[in-house]
Amino acid sequence: MPEVAYHQMLGMSSLLSAGFNLGWANKRIDPTNLKFPDQFDGKFFDSSIPTSVTFNTNSVSYFDIQAGMNYAYFPTDEVYINAGYSIHHVNRPRETFFSNAPDSSKLAMRHIGFVNAILKAGDRFIINPNIFFTTQAKASELVVGLNANYNLSADGDKQLIAGVYYRYKDAFVPMLGFEIKNLRFTFSYDATTSGLKNFNNLQGASEFSLIKKGFYSESNADSRKVLCPKF
Repeated sequence: MPEVAYHQMLGMSSLLSAGFNLGWANKRIDPTNLKFPDQFDGKFFDSSIPTSVTFNTNSVSYFDIQAGMNYAYFPTDEVYINAGYSIHHVNRPRETFFSNAPDSSKLAMRHIGFVNAILKAGDRFIINPNIFFTTQAKASELVVGLNANYNLSADGDKQLIAGVYYRYKDAFVPMLGFEIKNLRFTFSYDATTSGLKNFNNLQGASEFSLIKKGFYSESNADSRKVLCPKF
């Protein structure tokens, strides 16, 4: 799925980006390893029992197109605001192992939008509020929240990170992390609040992240200027 993007500065404090990608997908199934409701003998699923389920093909291939735009606004070295919108499955490819006739076999377009900001609130704090929304067919997800970096050293080499997010009607997600010399470690935990907690035994989900920032050398700092607020 190769992709192409174009970035255009708008004056000295804005950046507009647009891009798309074109991909090819192939999905295959082996019906001999599948079992269906009419193969249940009362105790087990028996693959030797004939089934009424038939497939039009065992392999599906299609082209897929995604496109999106992004806008960044950075009027000072203490403010960075970013917003974007993208669409997946722009061409609505058909994906089915059954008949090619019904429109329901076409992939629904997925819409994704986000707004975030990086705001320096003094010598010690940088806050990062975020809003993310996506929808596809009749499914949707909304996540809002923020995290903050607290400077533990004079040069910003050591930072404490903490925040909390909320996935609408589903979960609270607290997160905690630490950054040292451009290496960031964060841990987050999805605390389920929806009816799904009855099926995951209140375990939720945890995630660990390791990020390396700034692979370019300091000698190239002028040609690769960091526009985001930093300590």
